[in-house]
Amino acid sequence: MAPIPGSGLAKGLAVTLRTMTKKSVTAQYPDVQPDLPPRSRGVIGLFEENCTVCMLCARECPDWCIYIDSHKETVPAAAPGGRERSRNVLDRFAIDFSLCMYCGICIEVCPFDALFWSPEFEYAETDIRDLTHERDKLREWMWTVPAPPALDPGAEEPKELAAARKTADKLAAQQAPPATEPRAAEQPTRPQGDSKQQTDQPKPDRPRPGDSEPGPLTPGDGTPDKPTPDQATPDQATSDQPTPGQPKPGQPKPGQEGSE
Repeated sequence: MAPIPGSGLAKGLAVTLRTMTKKSVTAQYPDVQPDLPPRSRGVIGLFEENCTVCMLCARECPDWCIYIDSHKETVPAAAPGGRERSRNVLDRFAIDFSLCMYCGICIEVCPFDALFWSPEFEYAETDIRDLTHERDKLREWMWTVPAPPALDPGAEEPKELAAARKTADKLAAQQAPPATEPRAAEQPTRPQGDSKQQTDQPKPDRPRPGDSEPGPLTPGDGTPDKPTPDQATPDQATSDQPTPGQPKPGQPKPGQEGSE
């Protein structure tokens, strides 16, 4: 079926009339900030703690607008007997945004997630030489980077968050004051009146049946005392008394009185 002549013109006029009847909305920028899409490419932020000065971003940049300077430091051995290691320390990280074409290759090739897209776009300058921003400015833009989308339930934590938390814990441990030595554990107290000698001294065995009972002990002496006349045993008391017809001790026998 052939199109009706003038149908295209009628559709265009309908869109024009529909737009003319709507109220126009003007964004009052800069008083009102625009709503940017979440993946908008405004500027590049630097997370300095994750940068290892591998130079991949500078080598892969097609415009050669990234400038990196660093030096090496010797790290002492972590354990006794280990060997020392050397690591790169970042001195300068700058990006010339007058040359940058916002391709995002530097962010994609970074193996340690040190570069991120930020939606910040208000960095215009009157002099083109002021568009080269150093690492301090790039670090400020890092905090404007939106949070990543939520992960699936049970997914692993992003490695950039784990690395940042590990670095923060390490810095906090270095700045924390040294811990005081713990006090010695208090010894258990003994009952009042018991000395160490008494508690450590073994208890005497109980007397067996048929064994002679030891006499009473005097204070400070370990040997039994001799029984006093009042404490004499019945056998000793009966043996000391003379039998009938037997002279008392010290009395002369019968028949010896005249001899004296």
